[in-house]
Amino acid sequence: MAERNSYEVYAIRYATVDRLSSENFIGGDPHEAGMPMDYFVWVVRNEQKTWVVDTGFNEEAAKKRKRTFLRSPIEGLRLLGIDGAEVSDVIVTHLHYDHIGNFDLFPKANFHLQDSEMAYATGRHMANPFFAGAFEVDEIVAMVRNVYQGRVKFYDGEHELEPGLSLHHIGGHTKGLQVVRVWTRSGWLVLASDATHYRANMDEKSPFPIVADIAEMFDGWQKLRNMVDDQKMIIPGHDPEVMVEHLAPDKSMEGIVVRLD
Repeated sequence: MAERNSYEVYAIRYATVDRLSSENFIGGDPHEAGMPMDYFVWVVRNEQKTWVVDTGFNEEAAKKRKRTFLRSPIEGLRLLGIDGAEVSDVIVTHLHYDHIGNFDLFPKANFHLQDSEMAYATGRHMANPFFAGAFEVDEIVAMVRNVYQGRVKFYDGEHELEPGLSLHHIGGHTKGLQVVRVWTRSGWLVLASDATHYRANMDEKSPFPIVADIAEMFDGWQKLRNMVDDQKMIIPGHDPEVMVEHLAPDKSMEGIVVRLD
């Protein structure tokens, strides 16, 4: 058995939006206080290799979707000494606009994606605005072009990329949503992405309203719990508490980058 690597894991905050709880939970109370949403990309790295997880969106998309754009994710990567133009591998948790909008800034990268996500994003459900609303057709078409260029690596379910780094199909939010399990100095950590937008979605068993399969989403929460020894090592995909619960690597990165492991 190959030796398991230990990785550092970082979250980079690049955008935010004000929301009500009714927008974040099916059946949420519209009279509750505001509940903002943050947008992240993530970095998994050790001495041997750097993996970027998702690519975020750009300023044009922020204006279109009325999000507050704080900075390009590329700027956050630079703070960690990472040049997006030189990144060789990007894990794509799913193909929604806020997770794949800057792939053109990674010209040398291969993209790691579930078969079922590409099928979902190009299949029959995209004729329905309920399912298609969080996708950008130009980005999906561009990703298809990457397939033809040999730059997309496809997986069907669980796959170990390296010892200590693996992909796990969850579904629920989209048909091909995958999460990233990472071995760190603090044990197993899972980048849950949109398997649970907020920790409260999972803890209170109250799904986020953008969902392809609610039953899969519920099952996915149990899968997440089974992947870690400490539930705090499940990192939700959009929860502002991530920036509160974890520390920046140094003062220059405060409010931008936190280390998760």
